[in-house]
Amino acid sequence: MTAGFSEWMDGFGINKMRFGLESVTELLKRLGNPQNDFRSIHIAGSDGKGSTCAMIYSILLNAGVSVGMYTSPHLIRFNERISVNGTEITDGELEELMHTVRPAVDEMSSDGIDCTFFEVATALAFLYFSRIGAEYAILETGMGGRLDATNVCVPAVTAITHISLEHTEILGDTVEKIAFEKAGIIKNSIPVVTANTGAALDVIENVAERMNSVVINVNKNLKTVSFRNGYATIDYSGNVYEIGIPGKCQAENAAIAAECVKLLNGDIERSIPNGLKEVIWRGRMEYFPEHDMIIDSTHTAAGAELLVTDILETYGKVTLIIGMFGDKNADLLCRHFSETASKIIITAPNSERAMPPEKLAEIMRKYSDDVSVEVNIGKAIDAEKGKGTVLITGSLHMAGEAISYLKKIL
Repeated sequence: MTAGFSEWMDGFGINKMRFGLESVTELLKRLGNPQNDFRSIHIAGSDGKGSTCAMIYSILLNAGVSVGMYTSPHLIRFNERISVNGTEITDGELEELMHTVRPAVDEMSSDGIDCTFFEVATALAFLYFSRIGAEYAILETGMGGRLDATNVCVPAVTAITHISLEHTEILGDTVEKIAFEKAGIIKNSIPVVTANTGAALDVIENVAERMNSVVINVNKNLKTVSFRNGYATIDYSGNVYEIGIPGKCQAENAAIAAECVKLLNGDIERSIPNGLKEVIWRGRMEYFPEHDMIIDSTHTAAGAELLVTDILETYGKVTLIIGMFGDKNADLLCRHFSETASKIIITAPNSERAMPPEKLAEIMRKYSDDVSVEVNIGKAIDAEKGKGTVLITGSLHMAGEAISYLKKIL
């Protein structure tokens, strides 16, 4: 990424958040409303929305459709957030887009309307998809849905992956409140695909009814056929699919992806098997054999519970390196993750939002007798190299830092 673009984006403060559509709507208006130039598949949820986006993207790529994808946050570099036809946006393209978007942002600031990092990133993605001529764009919400900057899109279909307690200080302290925020992406007469059950599904169905939208629940036609070496094969609506991303939890995500594609026009549906088999999504139970290390970005209690089951079944007990943000349910996460660990090393992602390692270690010691602390992910990795299988998890930031460090020490 060029220094000019990087410095400009850093000036917004990546962790500064604001919920509401007024600023992003105004910014996109000044850019000619590029979000209207393509059809969107809009994905919200607590767990699995990035994987689901990647699966739909892979299917459309296999079908030869011109398609973009916008996800967040990035693991290593900003460019990961925006891609078209299987290729990440280049530094030069970001620089070129900046010369269009920056004047509009500056004009808004002069008018007393400020933009956030995420709003500007979203506008950059939409403008890029418009200029490149994408027919479809797959969009992952940043947080929530109802007031998320991506919610100005024009969707062909929406989807809501598994909902659990997360960002409770912002989205609400019950599953019902969080589901209401996620269900805010449902548009009038546009179908919504989900795998949720119970209270979350009730909220989604109530919102969909008010919006005259059909709810398609994939759980009715989904079963896991096999789970070998960390990968699942599923039977969905009588079709058997192999999934290229590790983890049993990907079964639901794959079914959601398949159903979303079925709702699109054309012969895209024929590309579902190859798309699901060939999908790649970094930092999801990703194994690095040369280091005997698994890197995963799980950061919710529900996701941790599923990950622990998959790790134990695939690898057995492992050494756990973990760090997380301060807004997570650390006690519940520690309880789940401790079940898979013979030894635990606490560290922290390089972020002002990180939970102090000693605080996290204090919580983890309620569930394990073998807990130590390292100041950063690099030292934690160095301490465990060559000593057996290691799982590194707790946040997307942790996953990104771990992948970057492993690349450096190859």
